[in-house]
Amino acid sequence: MPALACCVDAAVAPPPGYAFAWDRSLPAPEALVSSDAPLPTNDVPPTVDLSHWSPAMSSALYRIDGWGDPYFTVNSSGDISVRPHGAATLSHQEIDLLKVVKKASDPKQLGGLGLQLPLIVRFPDVLKNRLESLQSAFNFAVESQGYESHYQGVYPVKCNQDRFVVEDIVKFGSSFRFGLEAGSKPELLLAMSCLCKGSPDALLICNGFKDAEYISLALAARKLLLNTVIVLEQEEEVDLIIEISRKMAVRPVIGLRAKLRTKHAGHFGSTSGEKGKFGLTTTQILRVVKKLQESEMIDCLQLLHFHIGSQIPSTALLADGVGEAAQIYCELVRLGACMKVIDIGGGLGIDYDGSKSADSEVSVGYTLQEYASAVVQAVRFVCDRKGVSHPVLCSESGRAIVSHHSILVFEAVSSSSNKLMQQLPNAGLQSFVERLNDDARADYQNLSAAAIRGEYETCVLYADQLKQRCVDQFKEGSLSIEQLAAVDGICDLVSKAIGAYDPVCTYNVNLSIFTSIPDFWAIGQLFPIVPIHRLNERPGVRGILSDLTCDSDGKIDKFVGGESSLPLHELGGGNGGRYYLGMFLGGAYEEALGGFHNLFGGPSVVRVSQSDGPHSFSVTRAAPGPSCADVLRMMQHEPELMFETLKHRAEEFLHDEDNGGMAFASLATSLAQSFHNMPYLVVGSTCCLTAATTNGSYYYGNDVSAANPIADSSPGEDEHWSYCIA
Repeated sequence: MPALACCVDAAVAPPPGYAFAWDRSLPAPEALVSSDAPLPTNDVPPTVDLSHWSPAMSSALYRIDGWGDPYFTVNSSGDISVRPHGAATLSHQEIDLLKVVKKASDPKQLGGLGLQLPLIVRFPDVLKNRLESLQSAFNFAVESQGYESHYQGVYPVKCNQDRFVVEDIVKFGSSFRFGLEAGSKPELLLAMSCLCKGSPDALLICNGFKDAEYISLALAARKLLLNTVIVLEQEEEVDLIIEISRKMAVRPVIGLRAKLRTKHAGHFGSTSGEKGKFGLTTTQILRVVKKLQESEMIDCLQLLHFHIGSQIPSTALLADGVGEAAQIYCELVRLGACMKVIDIGGGLGIDYDGSKSADSEVSVGYTLQEYASAVVQAVRFVCDRKGVSHPVLCSESGRAIVSHHSILVFEAVSSSSNKLMQQLPNAGLQSFVERLNDDARADYQNLSAAAIRGEYETCVLYADQLKQRCVDQFKEGSLSIEQLAAVDGICDLVSKAIGAYDPVCTYNVNLSIFTSIPDFWAIGQLFPIVPIHRLNERPGVRGILSDLTCDSDGKIDKFVGGESSLPLHELGGGNGGRYYLGMFLGGAYEEALGGFHNLFGGPSVVRVSQSDGPHSFSVTRAAPGPSCADVLRMMQHEPELMFETLKHRAEEFLHDEDNGGMAFASLATSLAQSFHNMPYLVVGSTCCLTAATTNGSYYYGNDVSAANPIADSSPGEDEHWSYCIA
């Protein structure tokens, strides 16, 4: 039986033997009349074997073994597992991410922390492994190539200025002299403070545009015996350094940033080349050298800095830029500068899509070891040829250090799609046809006839005409909304039957893209997004993600691999019907760049360390995200006064219906709690934001020595804007 013809006109009999292919067919008339079951879909790529499903198949589908290696994998339960020590992680040390989320979000009475999603989960063990891997790669390159100096990197704090991230980097990197880079006065202040607990040899690189206060602060850091280098971004800065250093009686260490001819052609290459935003041309470099010579401070010039751009795609481009910079370094030595360090800047990329391709802006065509070896080889070759001692090698690798250690977990709260019409009783069909005007009825009859003949393109033509005529009738008032919905359903069924129906659903997620994934909205940066559980089940639909904001840009409709939709599972499965998604490799930039669009604040945060406990982890720090009051303060509002205004309004208008003050008390309590809660949706019953905390903080786990927990953003007892009922 021709299913399409039966859908559009149950009274028309099809010719014998006629039928659509099974995967393009619509439900038989009986299903249309009586079934509430969902229509069959064909949303999984045809290359996927649908006869069974396994965690390994999900890993391949979402490319987890590519972008996730060596830190993320899919376990036998179908959950994402974190391998905190990278390739050296033992099986019993793997951490089930779903268990972390449940520990963080379950109410306290059930043993959880009562935090609300969205949630950032930080893994300091991954951060430590990234630092050690970078250092090991350069150590191996130095030793294997006979390089006669060493590598000591710095972390650019702009990538993630979170206190505990920066403190962890200083602590983990202290044994190999790892330092910090600052690009503004507040970043310099935090770097100075953190490095007081770091290695005395760790570099403090001062980049960015500078005024007298910035330079004075950097010179004060030298007085505090911090290994501070002031890098010239503009020629005029050298005059300030000379003047202020004399006034403060501090001998500065000066670096300069060179504008190379080598240019990175990708999105992040705008800071490279002769037209780059920062740095000095060769002419400006020579003028700076002359000024320093005249001021008898040429010995202060000790570092050369350059930056090709973030996400350098290939070692060929890297070696070209490093080789050019090494030539400038050797020329500065020849001109009398007391050069010691060459700072190759950032650019060490990560593989966001797992393709390991030099032709992609979200991937790189090299390993960490190949990157380090290319740098060492390029510098050694030029210096040996010029007879110049090998300099200390420094890099400002931020993205490659912090991206992997942080995961943003959020929840899909509902889904919507253009559901195909599942019921159209015969009486309803007859009534629908009778209400059509002559032109629309003719289109309907032509559609039915074309369906019987199997003329797909003609079906689409008449379906479109029918739909438009019915829309016109609806606008005129001669067609009801139920009848308009009926014609929409018929046209959707036609589209489905001929393979033209778009099966992509919209999943509504409890998140603000502008706050938590601003790079996607601003520059189209792709991040791996996958379900963190149910990966032992075949995803049955494809979807895009729509956030909570009142903005059409608040959606994610581009995914790694060039996909415009993401394979997803139907909502309402296990874990109480909750459906959790994770955005990975977002530990750099996203938290600092996020704003307060629609007054959505940042996520809650937990810090998770690997332990020998029953679940292989302990939560050593946790903090709820900013409350409604917090984000209102950011926009100069005064939540306490706002509450008082609303409370007085309640007193004024509830006196008639008040029973012993109970109505007023209830409303006032509700209003007060709204100010203290996070702006995001409270989903289900597993979120508990009102639970009391211990000493203004959350803590879970036995590793008390790891650190003091973060104080949460909840108000103290004297800040609850309390009120009394007389």
